[in-house]
Amino acid sequence: MTTLRAFTCDDLFRFNNINLDPLTETYGIPFYLQYLAHWPEYFIVAEAPGGELMGYSTAALMLCIFTVMGKAEGSVAREEWHGHVTALSVAPEFRRLGLAAKLMELLEEISEKKGGFFVDLFVRVSNQVAVNMYKQLGYSVYRTVLEYYSASSGEPDEDAYDMRKALSRDTEKKSVIPLPHPVRPEDIE
Repeated sequence: MTTLRAFTCDDLFRFNNINLDPLTETYGIPFYLQYLAHWPEYFIVAEAPGGELMGYSTAALMLCIFTVMGKAEGSVAREEWHGHVTALSVAPEFRRLGLAAKLMELLEEISEKKGGFFVDLFVRVSNQVAVNMYKQLGYSVYRTVLEYYSASSGEPDEDAYDMRKALSRDTEKKSVIPLPHPVRPEDIE
């Protein structure tokens, strides 16, 4: 049975095979430590049964199967207090088992307990597998953010969808009414 637990500093040295996926955003150690210090309840990791190392037969030793990292942010007065999914990543060998859905469910539960109006996330427009998964989990495209993801190798920057799912506090579902036009990254609060 997979064990879900709080992410620890030691995990920073164990999740490389997950983080090296080309569709996963990679951050510096100070970024992860900031999340761990400010929003530890939103930083969850899963381990294989019995704490076994996973991926031993590949190039990396891997204890973590997948991680989710998020935070709470926004304004309660403007009904914008919400949970934000900063990163959700599942190691390739453990995809399509429902693990991402379980982590999203946990993050949504935490956001409900904190009184959030919605949960949001950003996903590459080209990542249709993820977009479709989020839609199956009840998320909808709130807006398109132009050139949100920086490209490498001289390619153009990539647009993102800002996807949202209303929580029970947003009884009128105002938080998920789509914007009629795209925005630029600097226009995001």
